[in-house]
Amino acid sequence: MKYIKYFFSPFKPLKLKWYIGEIAIGTPYFFPRKWVKFTKLDVENAAKKAFEDPKKIKQTMEEWCEHFQNYQKPVRKKIGFDFVELGWKTKYDDYRFEWSPRISFVFFKWQIAVTIIAPEEDHYWESWLYYQYNTDKTKSKQERINQCRKEAPQMWTKHKKDEESETIDYYDLILRDKYKQK
Repeated sequence: MKYIKYFFSPFKPLKLKWYIGEIAIGTPYFFPRKWVKFTKLDVENAAKKAFEDPKKIKQTMEEWCEHFQNYQKPVRKKIGFDFVELGWKTKYDDYRFEWSPRISFVFFKWQIAVTIIAPEEDHYWESWLYYQYNTDKTKSKQERINQCRKEAPQMWTKHKKDEESETIDYYDLILRDKYKQK
């Protein structure tokens, strides 16, 4: 429910992108999967491989088996849901967008995925994160947007060979009309 905030913010409305077909959409890096405990055969195979590897520490086969006893491995989900939150990180005190929020349902080899898509995704999500976490929530939406524009500008210049450079203020592309600068 925390994503309801997206729809009532000063930022343009988000769109939903639907995918229905064979499993093809990651959640976020891998296809939908779950982790299962190693079987006895998995433990034996891993122990044998480690035992025969000259680069590994020399241990007995029993010690290697004990070492791998509680290991897990990923397996594809046959049936299940995945809820992927907005992927982001901070780098040099700036927000960095990594992936969009997504819901995925898998049924054997089929998948239904719904991804939340924003206009100008990188600029949108990085600005939204700044708005959400770094602005004074006691102020009006317009004052918070003004703070974003001042402290986390989205002015970028595009340079093209043999053409004049173009400066774009991405806030004009990602904000609702009533919050844009007049």
